[in-house]
Amino acid sequence: MHRSRLNSSLKPRPSLLLILLAILWLMVSCRSPQIGEKITVTINADGVEKIVQVTAGSTVTQAFQAAAIIPGSLDRSEPPFYAILNDGDIITLTRVDEVFETEQVVVPFERQIVRNETLPEGETRLVQAGVNGLQEITYRRIIENGAELSKNAVKTVVMSEALPEIVMVGAQASFTPLNIPGTLVYLAGGNAWIMEGSTANRRLIVSTGDLDGRVFTLSPNGEYLLFTRKSNKPADEEINTLWAVRTKNIEPKPIWLQAYNVVHFAQWIPGTNSVAYSTVEPRGTSPGWQANNDLYRVSLTGGSPRKLLDANSGGVYGWWGMTFSYSDDGRLAYSRPDQIGLVDQDGGYLKPLLNITPLNTHSDWSWIPPITWGPDGKTLFYVSHAPAPAPILGEESPYFDLSALSFSNEANIAVVGSTGMFSYPSASPIRSTGREKVFQIAYLQAIFVEQSETSRYRLMVMDRDGSNSRALFPPADSGGIEPQTPLWSPDPLEGQTGDFIAVVYQGNLWLVDSGSLTAYQVTGDGLINRIAWE
Repeated sequence: MHRSRLNSSLKPRPSLLLILLAILWLMVSCRSPQIGEKITVTINADGVEKIVQVTAGSTVTQAFQAAAIIPGSLDRSEPPFYAILNDGDIITLTRVDEVFETEQVVVPFERQIVRNETLPEGETRLVQAGVNGLQEITYRRIIENGAELSKNAVKTVVMSEALPEIVMVGAQASFTPLNIPGTLVYLAGGNAWIMEGSTANRRLIVSTGDLDGRVFTLSPNGEYLLFTRKSNKPADEEINTLWAVRTKNIEPKPIWLQAYNVVHFAQWIPGTNSVAYSTVEPRGTSPGWQANNDLYRVSLTGGSPRKLLDANSGGVYGWWGMTFSYSDDGRLAYSRPDQIGLVDQDGGYLKPLLNITPLNTHSDWSWIPPITWGPDGKTLFYVSHAPAPAPILGEESPYFDLSALSFSNEANIAVVGSTGMFSYPSASPIRSTGREKVFQIAYLQAIFVEQSETSRYRLMVMDRDGSNSRALFPPADSGGIEPQTPLWSPDPLEGQTGDFIAVVYQGNLWLVDSGSLTAYQVTGDGLINRIAWE
């Protein structure tokens, strides 16, 4: 009896057995698939759902291989191609296509209106017919599962440039015509115009529309105009080209002087039909060039340019460049950021006369002291960099004087103090007063002396020794003029108390009587940016 109760107590109860079986089933169901076992995954690709079996431990890439699906190089997968799969995973493949398309696009021409005072008010004249341009544009399109996701231009090739339509519109002003001596030319809208005898007599002498204004000067007899034109090559290959044109011809034809990249200096050599010029090397970085500081001579009669001065460093800040100035008797002075002197044109070397404290502009340009000869060849007028009170360093000084260097007694004096860095002195022709021959100096006076780099200026005139200085133009209650070299008329007119001085003010040509201080506006279209008078 006792044994039977013991045996019955050792038998498993049905409820406990069920619990053990459930635990065993859970353990089996949660067990990770073992290597070699098969798992089932679902693939959604190309609008079709595929169920495939792969070996446990396979990657998404291997699942695509098992389903005979080949992903493209840009296709995306979720989960990623490298992910290890589990049983029951769902894989989504997104098809990504990259398509390049090229199309040609017409570029409409622009219409430019140029005011011209030689035409009556309201009259129009077609100067250049407009021509549409053509571009070839390559687009990159990204397409996901057949739908365009993005479209971007990746390359543009100009097949042909658009040419603007240029219409000249009459804007004849009511300014009173003035008689003028000599030949006066001006640059407006990229073209060169000439006035002879009267400001009412104007004609076009260069109509290419591409004069850049870096060089624009007349020969001493006014017969030829020297000028530079923009190059049609990329700026880092060629900046401009040097040309001349005979002003007396009814249909002037420009003459190319076989010179390139002339930025700072080109001038007629006195007494000759030759031109001296200096060059730079174009650069893709600011300021757009590296100065050679050289000097060449070329003749209008032909022949290749001849070197007068070898390329050199140009001293402090010489990368910007240097400029030159001929006296009437053919001597040549030079100016660079740190020095002024003479050029030995036969020996091909520089003869320094005085050192200049260079200006540190803290920028991509450098200041070159303006220079000009007196008409008697005995004095060189220049702008000097004056010192500033301590603790301002010499190269940081904001002060500049108009000075003179005499070749008669080797005196070097400051003629006018605090004129500004862009005073641009200009000497009048010699006039006879009884037994004495005299001349005057026109120069610019900065309105804001300590900010002369950005200041506007007023036109001043003085006797050659600095006395009798007076303001000419514009009036004190008007804005000043932009930095430029004032130009004297070659001769005074009968009944005129002084000589005319020509300046550009607000884009127009003005003539100022240095004797009566009367100013005359000559043009009104606001397009003028350079003038020359001989």
